[in-house]
Amino acid sequence: MARHHQPRKGSVAFSPRKRAARESPHITSWPESEEPGLLGFPGYKVGMTHVTMLDNTKNSPTEGMEISTPVTVVETPPVIVFGIRAYQKTSRGIKAMTDVLAADLDEDLKRKISLPNEYDTEAQLAELTENLDKAVQIRALVHTKPRLASVPKKKPEIMEFGVGGSSVKDKLEYAVSVLGKEINPADVFADGEHTDAVAVTKGKGFQGVIKRWGVRIQYGKAARSSKGRHVGSIGPWSPERVMWTVPMAGQMGYHQRTEYNKKILKIGEAEQADEVNPDGGFVKYGVVKNNYLLLKGSLPGPSKRLVILRKAVRPHGKHDDAPQISYINTASKQGA
Repeated sequence: MARHHQPRKGSVAFSPRKRAARESPHITSWPESEEPGLLGFPGYKVGMTHVTMLDNTKNSPTEGMEISTPVTVVETPPVIVFGIRAYQKTSRGIKAMTDVLAADLDEDLKRKISLPNEYDTEAQLAELTENLDKAVQIRALVHTKPRLASVPKKKPEIMEFGVGGSSVKDKLEYAVSVLGKEINPADVFADGEHTDAVAVTKGKGFQGVIKRWGVRIQYGKAARSSKGRHVGSIGPWSPERVMWTVPMAGQMGYHQRTEYNKKILKIGEAEQADEVNPDGGFVKYGVVKNNYLLLKGSLPGPSKRLVILRKAVRPHGKHDDAPQISYINTASKQGA
């Protein structure tokens, strides 16, 4: 009988597979853009439905034909730019140089951070402008408004977004122009544009090697005593240790993941929310009441989880033509 052999199971690219540090995703890499504006926008994952649209993908077998496409609905209430952060270059990489906060801050921010009793925005801004030659990067401090969405949350999420511009001066000018103001998704993205979706996936708890890595169940006599739901061997005699690449049981899910080049099929206004709301609302979410996005395909994470949509960092070969949508399915998802 031939010797049975299979390659190892599961990718170790994401190892160690441990729980994410926080439920809200954290982005450290932003694309370069000469157009002034924020390079990302947050939203809350609502659920999925499907639309009928005209396929405008070049060289597609169904180009010019009507097709049915699964889409994910993301509710995107407006966010507020409450601060500007400047970075300077040091021997240990770029470090935060100074922060400039808006004059009027939302009261809900007290649920997240301690707010200063007295703050002179103009003085801090003048100091930053004077030392602008030391700055190498400008970022915008943004907080969400979860009270407006159908999520059981009052405490806003605070995040740092990259700012587009041809120079540090241009980035600062844009950041100052939107300081303390609301930003909507239409100010950042356009219909047909590609974006990267960053979110924390569904948590599945402690799982064994069969479900976690896809290891083949043992067969024959070897499986009779233990049902074979384990690896056959965890290491040789030499080296006398268990390698870190050996599939083991452990945490599965609740990892931060990035899905690249998700196409925005439509940016809907709050007045158009009934176009996507099914009878009784979405399962495990409720009713969409704000601006929303329709993204082609699926997104990581369960309903109500925060998803950050970032300007695509590698959109090579992608076209940003807005599709023509003729139908959005609003059949009730209850019991689906």
